[in-house]
Amino acid sequence: MKILVLGGAGYIGSHTVYRLIEQGNEVVIFDNLETGHIEAVHPKAKFYKGDLRNRVEIDAVLDKENGIDAVIHFAANSLVGESMINPLKYYDNNLCGTKVLLESLVAHNIKNIVFSSTAATYGEPKHTPILEDDPTNPTNCYGETKKAMERMFYWTQQAHGLKYVSLRYFNACGAHISGKIGEAHNPETHLIPIILQAANGTRDHISIFGTDYNTPDGTCIRDYIHVTDLAQAHILAVKYLLNGGESNIFNLGNGVGFSVREVIETAKKVTGKEIKVIEEERRAGDPAILIASSDKAKNILGWKPEYDDLSTIIETAWKWHSTHLNGYLSD
Repeated sequence: MKILVLGGAGYIGSHTVYRLIEQGNEVVIFDNLETGHIEAVHPKAKFYKGDLRNRVEIDAVLDKENGIDAVIHFAANSLVGESMINPLKYYDNNLCGTKVLLESLVAHNIKNIVFSSTAATYGEPKHTPILEDDPTNPTNCYGETKKAMERMFYWTQQAHGLKYVSLRYFNACGAHISGKIGEAHNPETHLIPIILQAANGTRDHISIFGTDYNTPDGTCIRDYIHVTDLAQAHILAVKYLLNGGESNIFNLGNGVGFSVREVIETAKKVTGKEIKVIEEERRAGDPAILIASSDKAKNILGWKPEYDDLSTIIETAWKWHSTHLNGYLSD
């Protein structure tokens, strides 16, 4: 297969590129490097720097790269907090970028796209595990833009025959098993890398926001999924479309939740380090429990997570963070 990966220098995008190339596929990357890292780009991938909002730039790539079988779309801003402070940035990048992309795909007669969506489309869940046909009522602008992007794909399918798969996933985590690439955000907002920064000494402590939730230990419970398992799900979704599958939406998660305290304790065991913890007040909008049902993805896509043990997930992340104290800047 020849796959165009938008945002292929980012965290999940770069791991998907590695997985695609490991399986013998040809990969073209398009990324503006706003949050991605050129150091994360696989040496066998063809890389183009460009902004998805610029029709001339994406057209130039599609004009040059003949025979693209499918597109995997990771290119978006994705910080919940930032989306609430600067919502127009998210509408501009996420929605305008996708609109320009779809115009170009229609013009070049490319019919298959797999989209990186989010559990944030659901908002506050009425029950867990969350199912794909549960109501989508986002509580932040980031989730709202992702929901709108899904509808853009739907209506483009109605008008132009585009086939799409939207993958709504939960807490991506871990790093490539080789330790060559991993998670490096600035600022970092994800729990596991923040914990490991406290372990490797680049952060003073880890804060627990809320210890009085209706959970066994009082802290929030989340569904953590290894980034390589996410990557494999995107590849399976591409194959599903190329084999004639209809447009669809799938949740991706392990179906098992771990509390903040459980993640911290597991990290202590994996790293052998003491991790300073400070308990703070709840953050607004944090649900007590978020767990996905991935039965649909397993049954239809044949997806089976390989790295579903929390210790293994943290071990791969620690292999990266212990040797990259400042992310890619330390390379």
